[in-house]
Amino acid sequence: MNVYDSERMVDSLGEAGFALTEEVDNADLVILNTCHIREKATEKIYSELGRYKKQKAKNPNLRVAVAGCVAQAEGDEIIKRQPLVDFVIGPQAYHRLAKIVSRDQPHVDTDFPTQTKFDALPQRPVVGRRVSAFLTVQEGCDKFCSFCVVPYTRGAEASRPVQSICQEARQLMRGGVREIVLLGQNVNAYRGEGPDGSDWSLAQLINRLAEINNLERIRFTTSHPLDMTDDLINAFVECPKLMPYLHLPIQSGSDRMLKAMNRRHRARDYLAIIEKIRRRRPDILFSGDFIVGFPGETESDFEDTMSIVRQVGYGQAYSFRYSPRPGTPAAEHDSVDAVVVAERLDRLQQLLRLQQRDALRSMVNHVVTVLFEKSGRKPGQLSGKSEYLQPVHCNGDKRWLGELAKVRITKAEANSLTGVLI
Repeated sequence: MNVYDSERMVDSLGEAGFALTEEVDNADLVILNTCHIREKATEKIYSELGRYKKQKAKNPNLRVAVAGCVAQAEGDEIIKRQPLVDFVIGPQAYHRLAKIVSRDQPHVDTDFPTQTKFDALPQRPVVGRRVSAFLTVQEGCDKFCSFCVVPYTRGAEASRPVQSICQEARQLMRGGVREIVLLGQNVNAYRGEGPDGSDWSLAQLINRLAEINNLERIRFTTSHPLDMTDDLINAFVECPKLMPYLHLPIQSGSDRMLKAMNRRHRARDYLAIIEKIRRRRPDILFSGDFIVGFPGETESDFEDTMSIVRQVGYGQAYSFRYSPRPGTPAAEHDSVDAVVVAERLDRLQQLLRLQQRDALRSMVNHVVTVLFEKSGRKPGQLSGKSEYLQPVHCNGDKRWLGELAKVRITKAEANSLTGVLI
């Protein structure tokens, strides 16, 4: 979502006469777009800001802005801690970016506007031969997991109208995009106004998007098990353009931990959803999120997580040691010993790597459909993604860039597949 937000900031600033530069020495404005999910990401902001002191000394007119969720969470404190920052802009205010950066004095804007930013942003420009693009359809979250800052930095769940999303998607298609990834902090909670005035589900939105000419593929991320409805499960069968890949976080396999996390579902509920989806779409590839070392986690709780991983069999997954976020209920509790957490995380990641390896190896001698996005690292090589979001490399003419083609997989690497064009 930060990639999407950054692109939309560029669109907004373009109307004010700004253009991107790859060289900071040439910049009039530097924007750090930030994430607040984990402590490491937050602290990295301040180390990054330190890099711009020399540029500011050489160019006193250089403006520096911090945007995104750290900006929303820390506000004025950012300028107090690092005075070289001129502007602090929350994720719901970046449509006002051009106006903000024209100010002569430092300014903080972390308001949640009554007018949605999507209504105020300019149309996305025709971008040329980019093949896949992000498209935000939903923001915020009402789940209030005890470890998560999203409800405080992104606000309550809000969904864009179907018409607005389809209009942006058509604009992307005119720019050469063939795949869109629908984004939301809790994307399957989508309830946007449909053309008939009623609230549409994510499945209804996907089916409407599938009618757009030249749109070949649809994906969505990230989802919550509580919002995995039957019509969305059916979409994986009934909508050929919806790819057979689902990122469905569980965070822990322990019911005790899930309750402490306020996830509001049990491990068996999650497994029942997985089973229901696999019955309808046996080839689907699952991805997940896992937190290791949540306050109070015992060895037994961790083994429950390992058990869930073994039962599901993930094609890929993201796993992290617990990071306490200020202001969240979980941050009030004592952390698990760091050495214990590191050892558990290593065991979990070893298992997840084995599962990813097995998923890749299972594709050898199979035919997949690849959307080629760019040239590979080797001469004459093309690179793209299979329907299962697995990177695929093969030799081929550049005319295939931006196109779909059948590829027979001949080899599985650690993180990708190699094949030959059919």
